[in-house]
Amino acid sequence: MHSTKENLQVLFEDNHLIIINKKAGDITQGDKTGDKPLSDVVKEYVKDKFNKPGNVFLGTVHRLDRPTSGIIIFARTSKALERLNKMLREKTIKKTYWAIVKNMPKKESDTLINFLKKNPKNNKSFVHKKESEGCKKAILHYKILKKLDNYSLLEIDLETGRHHQIRTQLSHIGSPIKGDLKYGFDRSNKDGSISLHARKINFIHPVTKEEINVSAPTPIDAIWNACN
Repeated sequence: MHSTKENLQVLFEDNHLIIINKKAGDITQGDKTGDKPLSDVVKEYVKDKFNKPGNVFLGTVHRLDRPTSGIIIFARTSKALERLNKMLREKTIKKTYWAIVKNMPKKESDTLINFLKKNPKNNKSFVHKKESEGCKKAILHYKILKKLDNYSLLEIDLETGRHHQIRTQLSHIGSPIKGDLKYGFDRSNKDGSISLHARKINFIHPVTKEEINVSAPTPIDAIWNACN
């Protein structure tokens, strides 16, 4: 079920920003599919809630892959957008992800460092053994949070934000994300999602300077419910 302004899950909002729990299947911004993006839904929500005439300003700070769920920040003012973009570049916004994977990683926790190269033709990233032209260094840290019967729940902290980074790096160690056909899982999730969720975010508010700590509830299904 895609987000509408009626079922939008707002995790935090003030005059400067709004943080949403994105449903799997929502696109963050408009793309070639022509499907309604989450940014438009949030604009409608803001317009209605505050009775705003004319166009509503809403800046997209970062994105999540369509089949992924979880935290997305939108800026409600150009000043907040500019500052949040700078914070992203300087890596002062800390994002934590949860992923349900098959084939438990050999180590309880580890740092994965790879060189990734994106193939735009099939919109997929690949691990290269050594740095070469077009490769970008990708670093993530993971730890196993929970062992289920057939899966493991991992918590992931990103140091870099590369194209399909978590999906590519976990697949490379033989632990593809549940439902992620593109990166080696054997069957899709019923709703077309992959079991990757942007769970937590921590940063200093770009305007008020207070510390913002937000957690997004996981999607409602049997396996996610078993992880909580």
